[in-house]
Amino acid sequence: MSFENLDLEPEMDDFEESPPPEESNNRTFLVAAGILGGIAVLALICIALYALVLLPNQRNRQTAQVATLNAQNTEVAQAITQTSSAAKAITFTPTVTSIPPTATASPTAVVAVPTNTQLPTQDPRTATVAALLTQAAQTTQTVMPTATALPDTGLADDIGLPMMLGLAVLLIVVFFAARRLRTV
Repeated sequence: MSFENLDLEPEMDDFEESPPPEESNNRTFLVAAGILGGIAVLALICIALYALVLLPNQRNRQTAQVATLNAQNTEVAQAITQTSSAAKAITFTPTVTSIPPTATASPTAVVAVPTNTQLPTQDPRTATVAALLTQAAQTTQTVMPTATALPDTGLADDIGLPMMLGLAVLLIVVFFAARRLRTV
């Protein structure tokens, strides 16, 4: 080890005036930030649209459906009440009336002709229950909603499949543009 150069003072050649490094242009970063900001703004607009337009319409439809079901249930309950009160008001008491024989002056042969007379052998409560079940079945059959189409819910129904495919293509274009900007 030699101590030949013991000069601790730096020479002026070591500190040559060199221009400071230029700031690189962050255009790629700004483009990426702008795209992400645009996506965020679009997402906020879509959320606001859903919250202010679509959600209240859906709640109104559900409220109307609940009101319809309540009205149907009230109608059935009133029919049941009326039927049961009518059954209580009707009392069945068979009366037997005898017909006095009449004297006939002509010598005619008496022929017995069978008739179809129905005697009340059924309990009135059973008839009331049968009538009640018939009314409930008629009410249920006429008011039951049936599906005529598929429900209109979900992203594919609201925006549409072509729009989703367009967004996928746009995302692929952004991907390739970002790759291209990175190589430049």
